[in-house]
Amino acid sequence: MMKEQEEEEFITVRVQDPRIQDQSSWSSYVDYNIFLYTNSKAFTVKTSCVRRRYREFVWLRRRLQKNAGLVPLPELPGKKPFFQVNDSEGIERRRQGLQQFLEKVLHTTVFLSDSQLHLFLQTQLSAAQIESCVQGHTPFSVNEAILEHAMCRKSVLPREDAGAVGYECESSPSHILASDIETGSEVPATQEESAASDGI
Repeated sequence: MMKEQEEEEFITVRVQDPRIQDQSSWSSYVDYNIFLYTNSKAFTVKTSCVRRRYREFVWLRRRLQKNAGLVPLPELPGKKPFFQVNDSEGIERRRQGLQQFLEKVLHTTVFLSDSQLHLFLQTQLSAAQIESCVQGHTPFSVNEAILEHAMCRKSVLPREDAGAVGYECESSPSHILASDIETGSEVPATQEESAASDGI
């Protein structure tokens, strides 16, 4: 008797719900909700939600490129030297571009084995904390960080539009396991990163 055919794997990612942070400050920026829903064996946790800003996507692309060798990486939406947080059309274009970037990354098999991608998508660890974790400089593993984060999430909620799956998400950055990080501080931005992310 033949085994039943295994369910086809899928990875659904949505970049949504842009929010202006520190709106009253000159350093205000926009961050986005990243919702992931999958049955892929590459992921320990099948549903997750985090918030990330453009600067963090720039960091992720650089780290993926470093580990991917000759595999080409999709581009991020273009940088603007004076990105305005009150430019709703610009924010929407950027949101669409960030979603297209993640969709292409997640459909390139070689990237699915990169622990930095998993920590970016499924925990609220900062760039510095992600690097510390993958280098083994934290008292927890990559899987432990992801599982701990998943346990802190709120419940999966059905969305009214088109029967899509929604996920209610906490928005506070870098709250997970931060007290366990030995290295502590944020990775200092290079001049290139600063130029890419000013006002973002």
